[in-house]
Amino acid sequence: MNTFERYLSVWVALCILAGIGLAQIVPGVFAALAALEYANVNFAVAVLIWAMVWPMMIAVDFGSLKRVGERPKGLVITLVVNWLVKPFTMAFLGVVFFKHIFAGLIPPAEADGYIAGLILLGAAPCTAMVFVWSQLTRGDATYTLAQVSVNDAIMVFAFAPIVALLLGVTDIAVPWETLILSVALYVVIPLIAGIAMRTLLVRKGGEEAVTRFTGRIKPASILGLLGTVVLLFGFQGHVILERPLLIALIAVPILIQSYGIFALAYGAAWAWRVPHPVAAPCAMIGTSNFFELAVAVAISLFGLNSGAALATVVGVLVEVPVMLSLVAFANRTRRHFPGPETPAP
Repeated sequence: MNTFERYLSVWVALCILAGIGLAQIVPGVFAALAALEYANVNFAVAVLIWAMVWPMMIAVDFGSLKRVGERPKGLVITLVVNWLVKPFTMAFLGVVFFKHIFAGLIPPAEADGYIAGLILLGAAPCTAMVFVWSQLTRGDATYTLAQVSVNDAIMVFAFAPIVALLLGVTDIAVPWETLILSVALYVVIPLIAGIAMRTLLVRKGGEEAVTRFTGRIKPASILGLLGTVVLLFGFQGHVILERPLLIALIAVPILIQSYGIFALAYGAAWAWRVPHPVAAPCAMIGTSNFFELAVAVAISLFGLNSGAALATVVGVLVEVPVMLSLVAFANRTRRHFPGPETPAP
């Protein structure tokens, strides 16, 4: 890692402050950028995510994708954690904190809304940002694509039933526009662009040309991450300034969930001797959230100004700093896992 990457958490902290501050200084600019959205998917953020994801997509080797099934352990861990553990632990933590630990601080009616928002976050594993965290941990790009693709396919069928079960609501309307548009913008389009660029580079100079090119554009990927942080915190800065204590209370179970799920998935990968380029993204997918989907469902079910919508927004605010801390931890513990050249037994 170069000096800039080594202090990435510092730059992110500065971007958080810049986003909140700039939103107060030039609110009209952030209002205009926030309006560039459809089905709760913001196109300004999408462009920045393309800058982050595209280099990872160039590294995807489709010739190796068919061999992913020969190393099923990473997929097994991802699927078990995301669909049999994560939604239920998030619901449990929500009830424990808002019905008991924080009961004296929050009215019962509001508590139900926050719990609902947490459940929506827990039932929506990440799609786009996983590629960023995978890249920062030198993850296997091909395997990461397979993990995300399988999760997206399952989410189409499992998200609504799991949320209905945990919320006790039977008439959940999955916002298909948000789901399909997000997958198209964050996965399909960058993937097609990555395939085209990879094909061109391989024809010109082979795999070495791919490596050199992705190395040169990596700074653009990091700048895309920092720009995303500025926008996300600029869009929601007023929430932080208006209700800082409430934001902190909602963040507590999200933080516990995030670090706990990562520990479970990463620990399982270590115990099962999964190679680190597979283990790190495997743990990141369960830890991160598909917040566009969670926010869209919260608004459609409970309203824009509901506690559920606020809880999903807090999930957005917490995610980047938490994930960067886990990226740093994963990079420091790389030596405890088999390397990319070591097949998982």
